[in-house]
Amino acid sequence: MRVGIAALFVLIITGWLWHDARAQSGGPVVSGAHRFEKVVDGIYYATASGTMTVGSNSPVIVNDDEAMVVDSEITPAAARALVADLKAVTNKPVGYIVDSHYHYDHAFGNQVFAPAIPVIGHDNTRRRLLGEFGNVMEQYTYLNSVQPVPARLESLKQRIAEEKDPQQKASLERQAANSRAYLEQVKETRVTPPNVTIDKKMTLFRGGREIQILYLGRGHTDTDVVVLLPKERIVCTGDLMESQISYMGDSFPEEWIATLDRLKALNFDTVMPGHGVVFKGTAKIDAFQKYLRDVINQVNASRKQGLSAEEAAKRVDVTAYSGEFPQIRGVGIDAAAARRIYQLAERPE
Repeated sequence: MRVGIAALFVLIITGWLWHDARAQSGGPVVSGAHRFEKVVDGIYYATASGTMTVGSNSPVIVNDDEAMVVDSEITPAAARALVADLKAVTNKPVGYIVDSHYHYDHAFGNQVFAPAIPVIGHDNTRRRLLGEFGNVMEQYTYLNSVQPVPARLESLKQRIAEEKDPQQKASLERQAANSRAYLEQVKETRVTPPNVTIDKKMTLFRGGREIQILYLGRGHTDTDVVVLLPKERIVCTGDLMESQISYMGDSFPEEWIATLDRLKALNFDTVMPGHGVVFKGTAKIDAFQKYLRDVINQVNASRKQGLSAEEAAKRVDVTAYSGEFPQIRGVGIDAAAARRIYQLAERPE
């Protein structure tokens, strides 16, 4: 019995030491619903660990007295989980939230923080979340995240019943549990706009850290801001620039290319995007600009031929960019991207 207790004690101590060593070495730390990747001292990249739907990835900037979080995630439940999970990497409270833009998967956790904590966003983010352009919970971008879930659950239910491999079956069951939980969690969402807004630029000095919040122009939306850490040469880009193909359903594709030029002009080495993985340099930005130009040209060619946006989307061939963006696996793009290009051609905003 004593041997067993001693062995258990050694395992617990070893686990603590391993966790601490991973945190100190910069390796990932998994805590609850989040995985924290240390980018440099005091800067972490929070991503989903697989235990719940969290939406966007959230850069975390730990300052002398508090932590700043870029993007409050997809639901109030996800935001609360982030606050709890942050204790694995810092004992400092969340003092600031930055909305990189207004989309639900980045800003629907705002209600957990405002009004007690400053939630910073662009003027247009506040206007959109206030409903000046329509209820964001009634728009396609949000509804497309909720309405397909019941059908997906039915499909998962059937696959779980047919699956023989225990490991794969467990994975499918986790996916189903996450989907059911998401449908419950969205019910408590109250769209909450930022309570501090910027037009072009805001600079915060928190202890020894300078934090610039910049609006570079329209791109993924008309609300995108980036967070630049000049000393660390890091930029947090939200969905203005991801390591994968960004959603284009609310975008301004032509202007996006120019806005990305302004992004590249900033002094940074490391990009922490709203989705995907941390990456270095500007090569991926160059590739995405080329991708955008190609999509615009091909979709407009189909539009001039009289094809529908849905037909145009099926014909777009961007497989040339699959080396930089591996999620491109064949001909065709998201129909929402083609519909947006048609909309702007017919009714410029």
